[in-house]
Amino acid sequence: MLAYIIRRLVATIPVMGLVALFVFSLLYLSPGDPASIIAGDLATEADILVIRQKLGLDQPFLVRFGGWLWAVLHGDLGTSIFSNHPVLELVKQRIEPTIALTISTMLMTVVIAIPMGVVAAWKAGSWIDGCVMAFGVGGFSVPIFVIGYGLILVFSIGFGWLPVQGYRSFHDGIGPFLRHLVLPSLALTITFVALVARITRAAMLDVLGQDYIRTAKAKGLNQRDVLVGHALKNAAVPIATIIGIGVALLIGGVVVTETVFAIPGMGRLVVDAILRRDYPVIQGLILLFSAAYVLVNLAVDISYTFFDPRVRY
Repeated sequence: MLAYIIRRLVATIPVMGLVALFVFSLLYLSPGDPASIIAGDLATEADILVIRQKLGLDQPFLVRFGGWLWAVLHGDLGTSIFSNHPVLELVKQRIEPTIALTISTMLMTVVIAIPMGVVAAWKAGSWIDGCVMAFGVGGFSVPIFVIGYGLILVFSIGFGWLPVQGYRSFHDGIGPFLRHLVLPSLALTITFVALVARITRAAMLDVLGQDYIRTAKAKGLNQRDVLVGHALKNAAVPIATIIGIGVALLIGGVVVTETVFAIPGMGRLVVDAILRRDYPVIQGLILLFSAAYVLVNLAVDISYTFFDPRVRY
């Protein structure tokens, strides 16, 4: 197993290298002159020249990429053009709400989606199965911002139970922290649960039709042991896979959700940077999001070794 984990770790190095090259190239693949776009319509040639020098646009591409990559490897993601603050400093200021939203969504998804999928497979063809499938199709089809505004309309404006927008830090008290986190987490969870529940149901149906499941039932094992101890364990690989893939959807959903609920997280930082054409911030955030996605998929690959021993060889 250790050899497999080492191979997977080594395989992430060229992947991250390609990701870094792509992220850096975004500045130069965008149409027009980035310096002119950033400077604005009223800028003089001298202003544009200063911005070009600041961005390193007056140097060869490979020289610029090498310098940028060397700085990234030393923990320097660049400096914002507009605020003149280091990108990492901006990330540190905004990362708490995003991490809180992501962790709460993942926890809620696992707790809700996997039992839903297991029960739907167990009661295949019943009204329970039909309800789960209807929720799976509807929840994944409705855009996140529609779900978010719907939750605000019902629980904030209608009943007045929860705040409409904003974020309160954990240091301000657990009560305000949770009250501001419930609706955005629920908006993301509905979409994510719909996806994971459907895949869990499909994986469980495939496993429940295997001979060893019928043998376990013939031995007199109770339904819970069959479903959890035998079927769910063997269906864990595709479930873990879809959770890893769903992280990409979650990253995109965080950007939309933080905008809808006015949460000052990294998603809002991305939107603000794009609107301002703040390329160093855009590059740094895309690189961080990409690295997070690669690391999550690495963790999913390593988890296969615990669910299926055959993966180790």
